[in-house]
Amino acid sequence: MLALLGLAGCSLAPRLELPVVSPAPSYKGAADWNLASPADHGPRGEWWTAFDDPVLDDLMRRLDRASPTVAAAVARFEQAQAASEAAAGARSPVGSASASLTRRRASAAGDDSGGDESGVAVLGGLLRYELDLWGRLRNEAAARDAESAASAADLANTRLSLQAALADTYLRLRGLDAEAALIDEAVGAYERAHQLTVTRQESGAASGLETGRSEVQLTRARALRHSLQRRRAQLENQVATLVGETPTTFTLPLNRTLPTTPEAPPSLPSELLERRPDVAAAARRVAAANARIGVARAAYFPSLSIETSVGVQSVSRHLASSPASVWALGPLAVVAPLVDGGRRQAQLRQSRGLHAEASAKYRETALTAFREVEDALAARQRLSEEADELQLAAAAATRTQALALSAYRDGASDYLEVVTAQTAALEAQRAELATLTARLQSFVALVRALGGGTGSGGRSLLGAPDDPEAGCPPLQAGCQPAT
Repeated sequence: MLALLGLAGCSLAPRLELPVVSPAPSYKGAADWNLASPADHGPRGEWWTAFDDPVLDDLMRRLDRASPTVAAAVARFEQAQAASEAAAGARSPVGSASASLTRRRASAAGDDSGGDESGVAVLGGLLRYELDLWGRLRNEAAARDAESAASAADLANTRLSLQAALADTYLRLRGLDAEAALIDEAVGAYERAHQLTVTRQESGAASGLETGRSEVQLTRARALRHSLQRRRAQLENQVATLVGETPTTFTLPLNRTLPTTPEAPPSLPSELLERRPDVAAAARRVAAANARIGVARAAYFPSLSIETSVGVQSVSRHLASSPASVWALGPLAVVAPLVDGGRRQAQLRQSRGLHAEASAKYRETALTAFREVEDALAARQRLSEEADELQLAAAAATRTQALALSAYRDGASDYLEVVTAQTAALEAQRAELATLTARLQSFVALVRALGGGTGSGGRSLLGAPDDPEAGCPPLQAGCQPAT
């Protein structure tokens, strides 16, 4: 028996090894990066507070509280937790209780008593325990634990993705508000210019062609303002859906100034594989698939279980009298598989195939993570340079517009030059504004690619810590399950 109990610690799961994804010493896109000062005073993980926008802060709170997508992810996590607890419970003894009562009366001819009456009362319990000789139950529990941890990482990834989507949508809406303010200024300038052409035409200093050109410029600007209002309404409805509210009753106040683009120091590439919740989830699914290979291997070996029963029995005319204790040890059941038509072999091949698939998905997820960080860093750096150039272009176009209008007012140029200058100025200003908005969005993309805010470590994004009873912590590729 002691030898059998010693075998109960054995595991047939193979050594857990994650696919190799070698990170570089630093990100390529971070060569000219200026590191910001640590923001230890801010809440860790609440990266959106860097925009210093109370409206966005409130939306993030409502997102976590009322989003149906988050609620569904939480429900999936709870299901995975319950499955993990059920698998852990399978390793414990199973107890049950039973009770029975039998009454008997024997007739006797010529007996005035009408025969003897007796009863049998039995109250007992049964304890059954399966010896986990080959680690089947242990590996199944380890697989469920890893899947529960992966579900926790999925929940963190869902929250992070929704937070990034909400911030990105909100910043685009703020960009439209700022652009609407720009268009309103342009409409006012075009109205004054159109009135100037009308006045000059009435005095005979301008032709109807010039008045027509100014009217076209004005109406096009007004149409553009309506287009911005339509796009803003769509973004506002999108924000309402993200935070779990009805678009009909949801409104966001106008705010026609863009927030300052915050600085975000990047982490080292070696930290990314632990910071990103989707990478951690993929790694833990590799661990789950690895443990299930051990479950499939254990099916080739016999299973052994033992039962123990104890109870109290009473046999008497009076049921409550003369109790007697009873107990039994056994049976000792051994079930050895013989012929199954190749089912165990197919299940083992299937488990190995699932492990290979999970390993490939882990490597794909890790490579995608590095690409997204490099893309975000490159976009952030180039957008900064682009914004500087467009700022100069917008300033030059604004000066040209003023000179063209002044020359037309003095009769030194045709109104076509004014229209050309106005068009160029508005396009340059809109391009500058679009680039500034894109820079804000690039900060969101960088945070999303890095797996969260600067102050939050990778493990804190992933939910519960790895359970040592689950075999190996899924993020440690060199761990060897106990055998």
